[in-house]
Amino acid sequence: MTAWPPLPQDSLVPEIEDAARQLRLAARYRALDLEPAFPWEEFRGLGKARLLGLRTPRKLGGRGLPLPRVGIGLFHLGYLGGTTFAKLSLQPEFSSVLADHGSEELVDRYFRKMVRGESLVGNHVTEPGAGSDLSGLATVAERSRGGYVLTGTKTEAAFAEDAEAAIVYARVKEGSRVQEAVTGFLVPLDAPGISRSVIPDLGERWMRRGTVRYDHVTIPRGFRLGEEGEAFRYLVPELLRERALLACIYLGVARKSWEETVEHTGGRSAFGRPLSAQEAVAFPLVEDWARCDAAWLYAQQALADMGSGRPVPAQAALAKWMATDAALTTLDHAIQFHGGRGYSGDLPHEQRWRDVRSGAIAHGSSEIMHVVAAHTLWPRARK
Repeated sequence: MTAWPPLPQDSLVPEIEDAARQLRLAARYRALDLEPAFPWEEFRGLGKARLLGLRTPRKLGGRGLPLPRVGIGLFHLGYLGGTTFAKLSLQPEFSSVLADHGSEELVDRYFRKMVRGESLVGNHVTEPGAGSDLSGLATVAERSRGGYVLTGTKTEAAFAEDAEAAIVYARVKEGSRVQEAVTGFLVPLDAPGISRSVIPDLGERWMRRGTVRYDHVTIPRGFRLGEEGEAFRYLVPELLRERALLACIYLGVARKSWEETVEHTGGRSAFGRPLSAQEAVAFPLVEDWARCDAAWLYAQQALADMGSGRPVPAQAALAKWMATDAALTTLDHAIQFHGGRGYSGDLPHEQRWRDVRSGAIAHGSSEIMHVVAAHTLWPRARK
């Protein structure tokens, strides 16, 4: 019997395994790729199991777990159900700006409901001409009596047609003057002046990403998140946590394919020998083991440092890059060493690869992760 390298352990793992069985997460992960839709039933099920918002404070309905434990939980959700349900578990974290800087009314109406799996809040940052570069955002919120009027276009928005509301980032305008700094708003997506459309995606099709256009949308002042011009400062801690936690998800997904590939190559013979006896197959799988374990240790250290209050922007960025790179290599080997079936939709490896591939782009591209780390080494280069 194969002596598998141990999986990360925590008292939360049996609860995750039980929820994965009851909600049939592995089967639903595959089905949602063929028929993309937001998985409301599973979202509510994860909420009832208290697996949404693992880091979210208990007073807001979450578990309030330390970051390293959250990472272990997300690893196992990725291992058992692909990126889909791990990212759903992380969705309250993607909306922590709302929890931290929204009014009590907004938190009750949207955030607490999301932790229960009853509501969905998206994030609208990316724009056609700026990508996710906040310094290049063109969307404006013009001051008006009692609030603001929002105009602009957001692209590649997850849950474009499924979210009830979105955190939208814009520049405040008064008269002809547009602020340089960015402000966050919570915008109900059924408001007049909003149009939404979905675009086809390579992977993570269940997210139904798309374009959201805001055409003179009225926003009450109470829907502003925090102070004007402070959104970037609010967003930075969230981004750092997201990056290291996403690393854990990708490594969990890769670990599942790695195990299946090790088992397959140990039992499949070619040219008179097991595939595992051929160095061209065995050595890459051994290297995948080492790379994924190293990336896991790095991500856990970054999460532990964050939890203790240490500023670790470079480590969070590198954790995401390392994990994404190691996971994609591992998944590519899974496709390769399963041969023609690995390339087909009969096996889950190609779907996992497509889904993890977004990790090199979303929440900061791999290139930007290197820039963040380089600025830590040479801070003067930023000027």
